[in-house]
Amino acid sequence: MTGQDGMNRSTLREMPSGQRPRERLLAHGAGVLTDCELIAILLRTGHRGCSVLDLAYDLLYDEGRGLGGLPALALLVEHDLPSLHRKGLGDAKAATILAAVELSRRLARAQLPERRPLGDMVGVARYLNLRYARRDQEVMGAIYVDVRGRVISEREHFVGSLDRASVEPRVVLKEALRLGAMAAVVFHNHPSGDPDPSREDLAFTRRLARAGAAVGIELVDHLVLGGGGRWVSMRERGFI
Repeated sequence: MTGQDGMNRSTLREMPSGQRPRERLLAHGAGVLTDCELIAILLRTGHRGCSVLDLAYDLLYDEGRGLGGLPALALLVEHDLPSLHRKGLGDAKAATILAAVELSRRLARAQLPERRPLGDMVGVARYLNLRYARRDQEVMGAIYVDVRGRVISEREHFVGSLDRASVEPRVVLKEALRLGAMAAVVFHNHPSGDPDPSREDLAFTRRLARAGAAVGIELVDHLVLGGGGRWVSMRERGFI
């Protein structure tokens, strides 16, 4: 039987040492390993009757209990820890997986260093979704850019239950002026997972765009982040 990750599960337990994940990584580099092999290195051991590669496969693809593949793994947060539990995979191994996921997020954040070009909104939205879409509290922030469209800084301005009707655009604009930014991409997540903007979101966006224009700060976009990699661009919707 060949799994979704290209592994022949019937031969996992009989695999020669030179074909085992850690040895393959050392000999050929991490890039040649399948998703299951990389997960197996993190898990280290399986349990009686189940090799570590079997366990990694089940974690990703097992019908009914599997996560559904690597994209779902990338969205895990702390409160998802129980969803990782299964025979042979307790708190210690689950913590290792979550640590690796968090490290990947921090590496993704490093893709937006200061004074690098902002890039297109699709790339920005994917980056922000990775960081914020699964947060269980609403987070609102902005990425500030200079006159050449290069990233100056990323800031979180609010965390918690936000009433956009009471949020003042001056918070974003004051930071932009302090940084010497000429434009900003504002973002916030919807913990419900639905990225459709609310009336309050639309009203705030319009207020911010007007206030920004008055002081020479362009609102490039306002991105609303939802679950499953979904997001909404206020500019694409015609609200800016």
